[in-house]
Amino acid sequence: MRTLLATLALLIADPVLAQIVVDGDTITLNGTTWRLWGIDAPESNQWCGHYPAGARATRMLEQLMRGKSISCEGRGTDPDGLTIGLCRANGEDLGATMVRLGMAWAFVQYSRDYVEQETKARADKLGVHAHQCAPAWEWRAAVRGKP
Repeated sequence: MRTLLATLALLIADPVLAQIVVDGDTITLNGTTWRLWGIDAPESNQWCGHYPAGARATRMLEQLMRGKSISCEGRGTDPDGLTIGLCRANGEDLGATMVRLGMAWAFVQYSRDYVEQETKARADKLGVHAHQCAPAWEWRAAVRGKP
């Protein structure tokens, strides 16, 4: 019985169990949905030719978070009412990493924090930059009429 209780206590305390990746720039952490600060990742169903950009971005964010302690610092709310946050995995900025890997764009409409990372990813033709992807905000405007 003690072993069972000890295992349950560890499971409850493990922050990994309270994390869900919604898409390449949105996570749910301990019941709060967070939109990652300063980035815009491809939409879940966004394709760039034969490249499943949205699915790849979602999988990358899952990999970056897997088994790590996640923390988010509030930065306001987006037009849909989601909490915007600077989120980190074991202290590493998830937004910066996603942009650096070419899995998201610097969302310069709201922040210039990740412009350098995007410039390098674009030069190295990483992720979305290797597949001539329209930035997510342009894709949304064309497909759904919503930036």
